[in-house]
Amino acid sequence: IKNNDYNVDLNLVKIGGLLHDIGRSKTHGIDHGVVGANILRSYGFDERIALIAERHIGAGITKEEAIALGLPAKDYVPISLEEKIVAHADNLIFETERVEIDRVVEKFRNKLGKDHPSVKRIIFLDMEINRLLRE
Repeated sequence: IKNNDYNVDLNLVKIGGLLHDIGRSKTHGIDHGVVGANILRSYGFDERIALIAERHIGAGITKEEAIALGLPAKDYVPISLEEKIVAHADNLIFETERVEIDRVVEKFRNKLGKDHPSVKRIIFLDMEINRLLRE
């Protein structure tokens, strides 16, 4: 993506990629992104890194979905290119295995239902990242 002249902070992607799951040190629930962002903020990390942790779940969680899941009421959808790259890369790893997007979509459809908005966001994020890679 950087090679295609997009302004992406590779250092931020690397650090965000390393720390995005820090919340799993306290919980393995859907709230691990929020918990991780709070941990990072408490240690004075750059807010952009905290936002990567907070917004990396799937292809993000809308405010309405967050409320239904018992998370603080706000949008957790990745906005910056760095947030999107980390979220997408995270989706493509199951434990230690790199998987194709079809398997990711299948996993989320089985877990959430085939028409869940999260499934569509994952597909659109994959399309966006792949478009940026091809340009």
